[in-house]
Amino acid sequence: MSKNKRITQWNPEDDKFWQQEGKKHATRNLWISVPTLMMAFIVWQIWSVVAVRLNDIGFNFTAEQLFTLAAVPGLVGATLRFFYTFAVGTFGGRNWTVFSTAILAIPAIGIGFAVQNPETPYSVMLLLAALCGLGGGNFSSSSANMSFFFPKKEKGTALGINGGLGNMGVSVVQFVTPLIIATGSLAFLGKGQQLTNGEVIWLHNAAFIWVVPIVILTIVAYFGMDNIPTAKQSVSDQFVVLKRKHTWVMTVLYVATFGSFIGYAAAFPLLLKAQFPEYLSVAFLGAFLAAAARPVGGWMSDKFGGAIVTAWVFISMISGSLGVIYFTNMEVFSGFLASFLLLFIASGIGSGSTFQMIPGIFPVKEAAPVLGITAAFAAYGSFFIPKLFGWSVESTGTPVNAFYIFIGLYVISLVLNWYYYQRKVHSKDKEVAKAS
Repeated sequence: MSKNKRITQWNPEDDKFWQQEGKKHATRNLWISVPTLMMAFIVWQIWSVVAVRLNDIGFNFTAEQLFTLAAVPGLVGATLRFFYTFAVGTFGGRNWTVFSTAILAIPAIGIGFAVQNPETPYSVMLLLAALCGLGGGNFSSSSANMSFFFPKKEKGTALGINGGLGNMGVSVVQFVTPLIIATGSLAFLGKGQQLTNGEVIWLHNAAFIWVVPIVILTIVAYFGMDNIPTAKQSVSDQFVVLKRKHTWVMTVLYVATFGSFIGYAAAFPLLLKAQFPEYLSVAFLGAFLAAAARPVGGWMSDKFGGAIVTAWVFISMISGSLGVIYFTNMEVFSGFLASFLLLFIASGIGSGSTFQMIPGIFPVKEAAPVLGITAAFAAYGSFFIPKLFGWSVESTGTPVNAFYIFIGLYVISLVLNWYYYQRKVHSKDKEVAKAS
């Protein structure tokens, strides 16, 4: 196993090294990173589906409280990403993956017990939601780790695969949860809960089902992944990227793309229940398509250029937002769903295209922390978007007002992308970033 074959040198830009040795190690680490990141997203977004069912089994929370439960993991996860960004350079990629995967069992077990008692205080639910934020931090460390393994020409595709398939955890948890809570397969861990229509569900299954996979993935990461020497950096060395103008420009672009994806994914099931409850079963579709689109965004950017792809992404997101506003006001589900799916797909492609742009703008030692920092800020979308939707639904009965804010963000991002990266002078900007 790789644990017993410690890597002492790493230079993926050397084609001979890459073909003879580097590629096989990088590929193995990537394909272990993907399911561990997927599991992190599952735990991070588990409240997006658990919250939908709480009042059905005897809890009595307001719509605002339910949106908050779906949002709090985003707040905590986004904040943790700032720390996780620097973890790979400090502790090593393999070491941190093992630790950050293992601790996901804590909220999974806690939720499994808490949902069985309708008397569980809201404060306890909030604490468990906050602990799910542990899964949100993993994306920054996972992306930073994978960025060290691959040569620049393959980073966009590799990061797209890691992020895209990892993001798939959101759709996995939204698809699996309705199925697993309808069966008594884990009945020995708790009693079923009867709904008002007489149906029995086992909501604790939604959390307990992931405990064994977490344990297995922790073991696989321990024996199968590597720490590579070139990833080692002091925190102070990594903090230099905070002085770079392009760090903050790219942060805005990634907030608008990935922040939208993760925020919409967290809120979509609750939005469907509020607007079109009879179609709640399709809630997983948006996150699925966005996650599937992310590797496509990385590949397209490697082929056509990240700035061009990103520009079309923002045009599509503006169009999708206008569509959601129109069809929500018209109360037409088919148009509402189509517009929302356009938003999801565009945000997925944009998550891949913006991440592909970063290694092309920054030197390799700076690209990793920049990836982590932009991902950290973008993850706040998982908090603010559900909160904005909660405010809009509570005050007006629809999510329309929140979308006017989102459209403003997409217009600003479109202009920034054009000014810094689409114009002919963007090559000069890249050189400034590399030399600064």
